[in-house]
Amino acid sequence: MASSVHVKEATVIKPSEPTPSRVLSLSALDSQLFLRFTVEYLFVFKGRPGLDQSVIAARVKAALAKILVPYYPLAGRVRASPDGSSLEVVCRSQGAVFMEAVSDLTISDFDRAPRYVTQWRKLLSLSVADVLKGAPPLVIQLTWLKGGDATLGVGFNHCVCDGIGSAEFLNSFAELAVGQNQVADLKPQPIWDRHLFDPTKASHCYTGNHLEFNGVPDLCGFTSRFSNENLIPTSIIFDKRWLNELKMLALSTSGPFEVAYTSYEVLSAHVWRSWARALNFPSNQILKLLFSIDVRNRVKPGVPSGYYGNAFVLGCAQTSVKDLAEKGLGYAAMLIKRAKERVDDEYVRSVIVSVSQARACPDSVGVLIMSQWSRLGLDRVDFGMGKPVHVGPVCSDKYCLILPVHNQQDAVKVMVAVPTSGVDKYEFLVKGPYS
Repeated sequence: MASSVHVKEATVIKPSEPTPSRVLSLSALDSQLFLRFTVEYLFVFKGRPGLDQSVIAARVKAALAKILVPYYPLAGRVRASPDGSSLEVVCRSQGAVFMEAVSDLTISDFDRAPRYVTQWRKLLSLSVADVLKGAPPLVIQLTWLKGGDATLGVGFNHCVCDGIGSAEFLNSFAELAVGQNQVADLKPQPIWDRHLFDPTKASHCYTGNHLEFNGVPDLCGFTSRFSNENLIPTSIIFDKRWLNELKMLALSTSGPFEVAYTSYEVLSAHVWRSWARALNFPSNQILKLLFSIDVRNRVKPGVPSGYYGNAFVLGCAQTSVKDLAEKGLGYAAMLIKRAKERVDDEYVRSVIVSVSQARACPDSVGVLIMSQWSRLGLDRVDFGMGKPVHVGPVCSDKYCLILPVHNQQDAVKVMVAVPTSGVDKYEFLVKGPYS
């Protein structure tokens, strides 16, 4: 039976002080076609004895009004620029949406993957289908569970901020809610500075191929398979011992000149291989793993602290199903490592030119998208109920997320929804045995 969620209050929260009235331009990276959606975080908090729900809710609302002063674009509305070439934010203190709700879910319901992809949808009841149609860039829902525990669903317009920026916002927001800081004392202080990714100042020096924007032939009805089959959510925790085993296996199946791989490289390689092998694609189908690479310290000059816009490009590892399956974990990890190494200042500037002038956009054929949330600091967000016992998406999807694990600093959780026909084999392969 589906769980019930009842929204008790839905209100628009405006900045607590006057904010600039202006139209702000978003960058070429912000304006990319594939970013025009809402990133939805779900935090689960364990209640404490004597916790007053009305006090927590009041503090969250008051803190939201305060944080919207320095982050006033999140109280604006995103639209296309008059010439349609990019996006902009109309800042008139329109406000963010806050909702408070109650549910018959319990905290133990989040110990495992949801039964179906939209099971937790109502924990962020306002789902924005089109981020350019006047919707608020920020939506928050505080939901009280059975037993006094709580969830916080947060939706960000991805055009306005990336993962690092949204995590910085949430930690500052939480600090205000528990009275640890005043707005003037928040670190880092948010800055706009979208001119840093101005396409008119981008060079054309990079001569390599942008695999992330090149389409590949669909030899297996790839797109229709993911739209026609039910997707089944999966959730698997990898501890430090397991990650070290994957590193050793990757090195044992690598060329003689590879010396080390990161946990991310071997884990994403292992998940990618397991996913590909489970879904029985034809051996000559070309597959891609797309993943975000933070460029704050890869461009010149570096991006200053507090920049919360999109400051990442897509890394792309590409190979055939046959090679991915047969050449071993080290081969896949090497492809991912090389994709990261390609990204320097010239590479980033050429991406800016491609997305602004040619409207370059990744295709979906053969693609697994992986996003690492485990290093963003989302696990530190504390609104007065302690650190979250679960951090993840509101809805499970075909995009693969690497998530933090409560009280296990060296462990990560991998969540991805897999087509029904391949889910059992995927879980078997991803859990071992390794080959």
